[in-house]
Amino acid sequence: MPEDHRSPTAYVPAQEPANAPWPQGYPEGYAVVDVETTGLSREDRIVSAAVYRLNSRAEVEDHWYTLVNPQRDPGPTWIHGLTSETLADAPLFSEVAEELARRLEGRVLVAHNAVFDWTMIAREFARAGSEPPVRQRLCTIALAKELGLPLPNHKLSSLIAYFGVRQERAHHALDDARVLAEAFAPSLRRAARQGVRLPLLMCRPLTEMSDGARGSGGRVGGAASRAGAGMWRQARRLPPSPYPNPGRYQPGGQLTQGMRVAFSGDTSVDRELLEDQACEAGLHVATSVSGLTSLLVTNDPDAVTGKLARARRHGTPVVDEAAFTQLLRDVAPAEGAADAPAPER
Repeated sequence: MPEDHRSPTAYVPAQEPANAPWPQGYPEGYAVVDVETTGLSREDRIVSAAVYRLNSRAEVEDHWYTLVNPQRDPGPTWIHGLTSETLADAPLFSEVAEELARRLEGRVLVAHNAVFDWTMIAREFARAGSEPPVRQRLCTIALAKELGLPLPNHKLSSLIAYFGVRQERAHHALDDARVLAEAFAPSLRRAARQGVRLPLLMCRPLTEMSDGARGSGGRVGGAASRAGAGMWRQARRLPPSPYPNPGRYQPGGQLTQGMRVAFSGDTSVDRELLEDQACEAGLHVATSVSGLTSLLVTNDPDAVTGKLARARRHGTPVVDEAAFTQLLRDVAPAEGAADAPAPER
């Protein structure tokens, strides 16, 4: 059931001096969120959600947690630990949407791999017939890169270890949101001291593409339906990469900011999620294949498609989704990236 906690004891951020300089234009408040889900596809659902509300200097105001009945199989219970029995009496998302919206309103949504949490939340609101009151998001992975933190990788566990934050229950939404809030606070203060421009991105609303996307109101444990199986697409316009195209991807090497990447065919992870991750890494997502395309991503290299035919004609390298996901973890900076214009936010 939803829980509202005030005067938290787990997270007491260091106080900045009252007269400490603070960059103009930094947000007035943040909502650090984490959601656990039934999976990663567009039809998957939220099974739990947590929000830590922070003020402009990342001091905790309160936090909130709720289970959510996904109206379907709960998915990887070995990860989040939530079974059908546990979720049977939990509220539907539509029953907690108003309270969640109140906690998000007027704040920047902060999450680790924020495009995922934002997309899952936006889909749930769309199924409920509304939009979350969020206009910007901040990914703590992107912020760690902006700060140049010496992390071995971009896992949440590595980020919190760097700041000495202790995890108590990994993959529990409330504890994941807590540790992220504790790591975000010193990250934000460091960014403020260094005058770093925060990597804020626009949150674009989702639009319903089929009536089948709306839930029937059934609960887990009863005549559960696969609610959410309808098609959802983002009302989106991906910004171009601000970096020059360095050319084709060399098999066995790294992707480099500015490379042009195209996708063909179905993907196991939502295509829009992959596109947003590529865009946030500094790549240019192309809608077609040409001689300028650096890489084509497809899970079916033998398919007869126009993009694959053009890739063969131009000699464009082709990789599958799993390989592309691995490559995204370590995208090389563009030459002279420090002097390049900032991406459109």
